[in-house]
Amino acid sequence: MFQRPSIDENSESIVNLDDLPMTIKSSERNFARRVDLTSLQLFVAVCELGSIGKAAEREFIAASAVSKRISDLEATLSTPLLYRHARGVDLTPAGESLLHHARSVLFSLEKMQGELSEYAGGVRGHVRVHASVSAIVQFLPEDLGAFIQKHSEVKIDLEEHLSTEVIRAVQEGAADLGICNTTSGASNLQTLSYKTDQLVLIVPVDHVLLAHDAIKFEDALDFDQVGLHANSSIYLAIRQAAASVGRTIKLRIHVTGLDAMCRMIQNGLGVGVMPRRAFELLHGVGNLRAITLTDVWATRKIDLVARDFSTLPVTARLLVKHLTAAATI
Repeated sequence: MFQRPSIDENSESIVNLDDLPMTIKSSERNFARRVDLTSLQLFVAVCELGSIGKAAEREFIAASAVSKRISDLEATLSTPLLYRHARGVDLTPAGESLLHHARSVLFSLEKMQGELSEYAGGVRGHVRVHASVSAIVQFLPEDLGAFIQKHSEVKIDLEEHLSTEVIRAVQEGAADLGICNTTSGASNLQTLSYKTDQLVLIVPVDHVLLAHDAIKFEDALDFDQVGLHANSSIYLAIRQAAASVGRTIKLRIHVTGLDAMCRMIQNGLGVGVMPRRAFELLHGVGNLRAITLTDVWATRKIDLVARDFSTLPVTARLLVKHLTAAATI
């Protein structure tokens, strides 16, 4: 179990709580000092098992000690956390709230412990990256693979998200680095150019629109559409393009992946818009063709996004340097 370290208020190496903003009340400081991780772990155990006795057995501690810990928590919060009865315990509304936060705190600590243990095992860097599906399918496998070959000691956690979610993750600190289309707004973040992609219209091999080498998207509005997720940057772009000419999209179905879009189009459910390179990489999905879109918005920038590139950890800055060196127009 984790043990809260003691605080030496006379030490200059530790921030004095009295120097923090006055918005942090004395009661809040006392709460932070008095709630220890062992009590939170025991509280969660009681909630999960519905019994102080069962929690004591699982945690190899006396039931009276568990009960005392819970009582101390209630005294600190000045509110009951449990309804005690003959069959065990139930949560009060305050207890439900504390359970949510306690689990979050303990999960974060477990994640921290896991990440730090990797350093002891030889991993000397850790970069959290969130990226859009377009970036992941088209560019990142090769670029990240080349980076890992040079820096095998660095671990990269890569998660796929919508562009709007990538930006939010960087804003909230859930990701060190974001890679996505920034049309949806990243005004309070720093960006660096990474790649450019070209959106095309995907149609079956016998489609009437194949009489043209290139078209404007509005020429496709008479046909059913297979769209990506409603909040994806591509779907938002085609919806705005339709609205700009006073039309609406004849949406047949939403899908969550580019391969699923190709399969739907292959089976006659409509036409769809995706990046050209992604379509070329999915060449085995169906008997389909790509038609160039001449709209200005069909040429898109994919950017690297961070709150402040200069303050990123060293390993994250190494990755940024590698990706910007690999940038192409």
